[in-house]
Amino acid sequence: MEVLNDIVGKNLKIYQDDEYFKFSLESVLLPNFVTINLKDKNILDLCCGNAPIPLILSKKTKAKIYGVELQKEIYDLALKSVKINEKEEQITIINEDVKNLKKVFKGDMFDIITVNPPYFKVNSNSSLNQNIIKAKARHENTLTLEELLKMVTYLLKNNASFYMVHRTERLIEIIETLKKYKLTPKCLQFMYPYEGKESKLFMIKATKNGREGIKVLDAMYIHNEDLTYQDKIKEIFK
Repeated sequence: MEVLNDIVGKNLKIYQDDEYFKFSLESVLLPNFVTINLKDKNILDLCCGNAPIPLILSKKTKAKIYGVELQKEIYDLALKSVKINEKEEQITIINEDVKNLKKVFKGDMFDIITVNPPYFKVNSNSSLNQNIIKAKARHENTLTLEELLKMVTYLLKNNASFYMVHRTERLIEIIETLKKYKLTPKCLQFMYPYEGKESKLFMIKATKNGREGIKVLDAMYIHNEDLTYQDKIKEIFK
């Protein structure tokens, strides 16, 4: 069932459908991790879903923002979300496969690229959701990590920034693949459900052909022991 919800603390509305998926906490935290400068004119969010990241980024910048979403049902929700927030002049949503974006954009076009991608590889042991839309959002059955980063390198300007959230268990593979495609890791932040638990997710910034050297930020703890949000998370919502 399609519903209209608030993006917490952002004075934004977003259309969602209970039969598909709802945007995650990561889609609120990642745009907060992004640094935008006045010189940045073109921003791209890949696998944009129903457009939470483009909408939140639009509160931080006047730059032109593009979102790319493969699944038509989710793309339609993104269009409605952009329209109800009156962001049509700033945000453009495109219904396309990330692997085909050379047909849509010229190379070296974007100052910033963001992505909250499918997290899980597909193999003989994979337990895929019976809902094909949810399965595509969570698993790499239409877009692998390697295909994603290869396209990011094509689209990103030299020395421009790429931001991604992903599973901590894949950190080594991700860093190796970033470097394979000339994306130098520059900043890393581990995210924890709460203190005493292991990290499940992390956010990373990389620059195209950047200098070597990475900064690791303080750990981000999401919840207190009683599962309420930590004060720092509440501040991000505000």
